This record gives sequence, structure tokens and C-alpha cells, in this order.
Amino acid sequence: MRILIVGGTGLIGGHAALALRERGHEVTLAARKPAAPGSPMAAFPTVSGDYIEGTFQRETIAKFDALLFAAGNDPRHLRGRSDEDVHWQRVNSECVPRFFALARDAGIERAVNIGSFYPQAAPHLTERSAYVRSRKDVDERVRALNSASFQVCCVNPPFVVGVPPGDPKPKVFNYVRYALGLLEGTPVFAIPGGVNFMSVHSLSDAIAGAFERGEPGKSYLVGDENLTFQAYLTEYFRAVGRGDVPPVRDADHPLMPPSIGGPGTELFFEPPPADVAMLGYRRADIRRTVEEIVSLYWARRLTAASP
Repeated sequence: MRILIVGGTGLIGGHAALALRERGHEVTLAARKPAAPGSPMAAFPTVSGDYIEGTFQRETIAKFDALLFAAGNDPRHLRGRSDEDVHWQRVNSECVPRFFALARDAGIERAVNIGSFYPQAAPHLTERSAYVRSRKDVDERVRALNSASFQVCCVNPPFVVGVPPGDPKPKVFNYVRYALGLLEGTPVFAIPGGVNFMSVHSLSDAIAGAFERGEPGKSYLVGDENLTFQAYLTEYFRAVGRGDVPPVRDADHPLMPPSIGGPGTELFFEPPPADVAMLGYRRADIRRTVEEIVSLYWARRLTAASP
């Protein structure tokens, strides 16, 4: 397939691009900014566009057979905005389905939307959170466009663990630096509660499976390991050689945003086994991925120190 990946220079889109290319698909990235020179993503053909501002042209999209949308807004994109409800309604509920309708009209035959686990794993939060409500809107409105000629499904992951391919910004290694005690003035603790975690590699497997075997019109709740936030941080401590376990404290954490479910919430679930088998994604991958992130951190440090 000739696949266009919107958000192709980011964490999820970048790894999906590499995985889909490895499986023999012809991949093009779509992003607002070009990939970093010299990064693995810079080797892909790229088109420029912004789905929120509506700058994608129908004739550009018409060159492709398939679409991966991996650019949905999440709480990291708020940046102190006071109009949260209006923001989510516009960028998610309205702009994403509008873009999928453009893709349908341009002749795209197969599309996969990367959503969020909240509407399926914790549906009660749709009443409490405008963000979760907007993700539910996207899931339903995108799948409503499904037809025999425009086959759409959604892949809805939890907390995704990994580092963007190429030349990641230093902040993506903050968990490593935290475990090493390099974030000056930052107390060591974990917030109560937990969530399901999934490596970006597991998610890339699931995305490839959705393109190749996914059922049109379906939403797939995907995930890997249910971990408390304490257990997740402890994986980084272990990977850098520390034997201690960060204590749990009910306070604002410098690296962990407040849980949408409220303080201490454990948003745990088990993905349907039949879906895991059909999509063909790996499990029990968090420890290995954390070790990979730590290795990438040290490699980056060594590169920076080289003359």
C-alpha cells in the first residue's frame, strides 16, 4: 500500500512509518514541520499540511491508497489554554472527522485512526472530561464514514512508552535523568494510582495489523501492562542501576500530569485476547523498552561528548 502518515515525524507516527516500510509498504510522511536532518524520518518522502487549519489539498491525498492518522491532540497540547472545552471540540471533534471526510473524497481506500483508550476502558470519564468526550466523538464520527470503498478502523492505545526516532529532544529522556538524580531540586517519589502502558513498538505492530487484517468500522482497544506509577518509575531506577523504590506521595509530580480519572485512580484493563492475536502485537514489552530508552540516553551522551 501507498500509505500517508499524518503526524509521521512524531513518536507514534515515526515508529509506525519504520514498521510499515519494513513490511513492504510505501510510506510518505505528512507533518507541519520537516523531519530533523540526518534522522531516520528525513529519508522518507514528506508532504506539508495542517489538518486543523485545513491546508491539506485533495489532490495531494489522492496519490495514496491508505492513511494513518497519528496526530490527534492530547492534554500536552493545551499549553495553559483557558478554553479547554472549545479547544477539544474544535481540534478533535470537528477537525479530525473533517480531515477523514477529505481523505474519503480523495479516494483513500483504507484508513486507521490512532485514538485513546479512555472512551473504551473508562467510558464514565466521557461525562467528566471534555478531552475524553472529544476522543469519543472522533472515534464515532470517523468510523461513521466507513464504507465498502473507504474502510476505516480505530486503534486506541493507553500510555505509550518510547522515544521518537532520530534526534529526540532532551526532554524525552527526563525519566532517565530523574532516575539518575540529575533533575536538580526534584524530590524522588511516585504519585498514587496507575494505568495501562504500551510500548511504541507494540503499538506499531498493532497498527500494521490493523492495516493488513483489521475489521472495517471497528474500534480496537489495545494495551500491554497494567502498572502502578510507582512500578513504572521503578523500571527506570532499575535500568540505571538503582535498587531503591520511589515512595508514593499524593502530590503534584514534575514528570507525571494529574490523572484524568482523579488522584490515585488505577485505569487498568486487559485487551481482548482475540484482538491481540488478530492484530499480532507483542506483549510484556515495557521493561525492554525502558532499557532501550536508557541505552539511547547514554548513546546520546557519548555522542555529545565526542570531539
